[in-house]
Amino acid sequence: MWSGREQDRSEAVCQFCDTDFVGIDGGNGGNYSAVDLVDKVISLWPQETEAPVYVVCTGGEPLLQLDQILVDAFHKKDVIVAIETNGTLLPPKGVDWVCVSPKANADFILQEGNELKLVFPQEYASPEKFTDLKFDYFYLQPMDGDAIDLNTVKTLAYCMEHPKWRMSVQLHKILNIE
Repeated sequence: MWSGREQDRSEAVCQFCDTDFVGIDGGNGGNYSAVDLVDKVISLWPQETEAPVYVVCTGGEPLLQLDQILVDAFHKKDVIVAIETNGTLLPPKGVDWVCVSPKANADFILQEGNELKLVFPQEYASPEKFTDLKFDYFYLQPMDGDAIDLNTVKTLAYCMEHPKWRMSVQLHKILNIE
């Protein structure tokens, strides 16, 4: 955990979460300075690849921690920085890839970026509410849980009828990769 900007999550509006974790004591968990976190990320990158180091900051809500100090620290070591955010906060300058995954009834302010990924279906967050925003790509991802099979069918049907939207799946879950 980067111990930069922190905010209270007690008023989160998200009614679901597909991330199964609590705390900072899991694999590679702990408290890090910005420089130490960058070094940790680089140490985990496969050494046999020539691809640039690429870090995706994701959920809970990464913009509760990701600040300008950390983005600058990543860039200083040539690490590409991506986020997947719910869009309720504005990102620091220089984030290389912005994926917004809005949640129903959230104060959604980040209305442009690289991709919009909407978990589907969500009551009060229909795709039509987001179609005219300034994103390069629009994805629907079936909501996980007990109804995943039905939600997958609904998502595919919606995408077939609305070609602006593409289907996204959590491949790591299908392949059982942690």
